[in-house]
Amino acid sequence: MRSWIWIAPLLFLAGCGKPNSPRRDAQVAAASSPVIQGDPEPVAQPDLGRPPATIPEHQEVVIPRGTALRVRVDEGVNTRRNRAGDQFRASLAEPIVVGGKTVVPRGTRFLGHVTESQPSGRLQGRAVLALTLDSFELEGKGYRVRTGSVNRVSAAHKKRNFELIGGGAGLGALIGGLAGGGKGALIGAGAGAGAGTAGAAATGKKDVGVAAETLLTFPLKTPVQL
Repeated sequence: MRSWIWIAPLLFLAGCGKPNSPRRDAQVAAASSPVIQGDPEPVAQPDLGRPPATIPEHQEVVIPRGTALRVRVDEGVNTRRNRAGDQFRASLAEPIVVGGKTVVPRGTRFLGHVTESQPSGRLQGRAVLALTLDSFELEGKGYRVRTGSVNRVSAAHKKRNFELIGGGAGLGALIGGLAGGGKGALIGAGAGAGAGTAGAAATGKKDVGVAAETLLTFPLKTPVQL
């Protein structure tokens, strides 16, 4: 009995000295090893797609200086009825094209005014009428324009006046000569000349104008930005 008391502690110590089994070693290593966290999985972002294409803003269009504005006047304008400052209306007869694209269509309404209206004097001078464009309306918006003027000038009438005066003097001289000889011819010539002058003054005054539906071309003097 006493021998077993000594043997038991020896067996216990011997068992403690044996190497650990692989399974136990793995368990111990797993328990003792620090837990290393891996990189977090990337969070899936919602697919918003590509940004929408930018809608281009209204492209600037400029009607260049020198562009011919060809319009048709709506009503007649003349030196007998109209004075400087009077307005007139017209419509675009041919579209305005910039870079191969129509920017102002045919039929666009224009507004202009008379810059000069001067009838001829009696027995001398010429009648003068001058027009210019001021603005037009496109898609409900008004645009100012600055154009050159279109001028109309009457023909001279001095030759006709002289013919009237000369004819009156000759007729007066003939009548005066028949009535009272040489002296009567001189008196008749003077009277005839006066009558001829009066007739020229009554009929010699001229006017000039532009009839309705007339086509006029105005050169643009400054650019117009649309």
